[in-house]
Amino acid sequence: MFANNIKEIRKKMNLTQAELAEQVGIGRTALSKIENGAYYPSAKTMKKISDVLNMPIGEIFFNSDIE
Repeated sequence: MFANNIKEIRKKMNLTQAELAEQVGIGRTALSKIENGAYYPSAKTMKKISDVLNMPIGEIFFNSDIE
């Protein structure tokens, strides 16, 4: 699930939710909802997240094998 992928990648990069949210240009609460699966991000936000995490969108949002 993409929500867990974002959280796992963020933690591996030693980023807090607040830091990632700021770099993506969204609120920490919005990122928390995305990471918890309560909110599905727009294509624009997905692109920004993938850019900041330096990973392809497909790897983050459509791959269930990230650990």
